[in-house]
Amino acid sequence: MALTSDQKKQFRTIGHSLNPIVMVAGKGLTENIQLEVDRALEDHELIKVKFAVGDRDIKKQLIQELCSVVEATVVQEIGNIALIYRASLDPNPKLSNILR
Repeated sequence: MALTSDQKKQFRTIGHSLNPIVMVAGKGLTENIQLEVDRALEDHELIKVKFAVGDRDIKKQLIQELCSVVEATVVQEIGNIALIYRASLDPNPKLSNILR
């Protein structure tokens, strides 16, 4: 799903105040991490994921792999943090970072 530049700007503004929900360590993307990211995206729509891997190329590869598995879009990558978005089918206004 391609985001417009206005949507990316809005999501980056919202994401500025968010804390990372999931941390991906050196073991890579396990099934539990994928399930947790999928659940968090369904609840919150916009989340931050922290990648604690040393190599920049491996980090970019992990971000792309995670987004393809959970069918999400990368909004922004800064350092070890990736801001990712996936629209929820039935967003909860109390949990969604977009609707709050």
